[in-house]
Amino acid sequence: MAPDELRSTVERVGDRFNLGEYEIDAYLTVLEQGQLTASEIADRTEIPQPRVYDTVRSLSDRGLVELRESRPMKVVAIDPAESFDDVQTSFEQMIQELEARYTAPARDTEAVSLVKSRSTILRYLEEVIDGAEFELALSLTPDLLTRFEAELRAAVESGVSIDLIVTPGTEAPDPSEFDYGEVASTARARRGITTPVLAVADGNYSVYATQDALRDDQDRYGVIFNRSALGFLISGFFGTVLWTTAERTLGEDDTARSYPRKYASIRRCVKDLIDEGGEFYATIEGRDVEIGGQRVVRGRIRDISFEISEEVASLTIETDDDEVSVGGRVAALEDVEAHEIHIGRNRPPTLEDD
Repeated sequence: MAPDELRSTVERVGDRFNLGEYEIDAYLTVLEQGQLTASEIADRTEIPQPRVYDTVRSLSDRGLVELRESRPMKVVAIDPAESFDDVQTSFEQMIQELEARYTAPARDTEAVSLVKSRSTILRYLEEVIDGAEFELALSLTPDLLTRFEAELRAAVESGVSIDLIVTPGTEAPDPSEFDYGEVASTARARRGITTPVLAVADGNYSVYATQDALRDDQDRYGVIFNRSALGFLISGFFGTVLWTTAERTLGEDDTARSYPRKYASIRRCVKDLIDEGGEFYATIEGRDVEIGGQRVVRGRIRDISFEISEEVASLTIETDDDEVSVGGRVAALEDVEAHEIHIGRNRPPTLEDD
């Protein structure tokens, strides 16, 4: 399709669907009744009587209804399959041509973006959820929980650990009517409308938005950390501020965990180890706290530190040479800041195991 033809197609599709409120009301009313007079349309809609004739003639010009000049004039519905047939064909051709011209935007590994479109925020939320390989942290409204329920079920089935906050908690589906264990490892409710909407995949790919951003408010925004090293800020905020103040548990997944297993959140890792009990081994990918270089630590987990508030969590690894303490992101008291934590039952996992 030549550029001029594509432009013409886009304009033709746009013209056909450029219907005003009166035209939409009249069209739907005629479709439902099959045939009406102008006065009957006025009686069944909120269209002022003087505007009815202009409205139905506009519909007739678009080929959506037929006008039969009689006394009184009758407005007759046309089968939508007939009236929209050419538009459907043009629309399909237009999509194919537009897709052929589409160039996927490059995903900068350190990109941080501010977005102000509700549809864009929703698209990134879905992308983060679908992109999680082993761990998800989520804060969703009840409507978003419903919207992404299928994606969350698929993530749980594929072995992704999911910490889910539903907010505002008073509107969360009742656990007796909604199986939270099928969409999350642990689900909690948090009160208030001040809780943000966020999603963090594997500790680094994240999206943050206010609840207002997903309503029809003017002042709406979202922040996207697209595989950025700064994504841990959202993960840390979720773990220390939101999760610890979401006090009501909605449900948990009782399915037995399999190992080896990978974590981004040391809080989630330590909590699982305490719940499971027994001896564990770890391979830690992270950064040396003092000198800043990349560091890999392998060995048996000798000790676990975990406060009931869940604000402090760390591991002590017994290596062949010495003992190494491991903390989460921005660790200061430990030897190593963990970026990815690989846990195994009988030996330290190799990085290819999980």
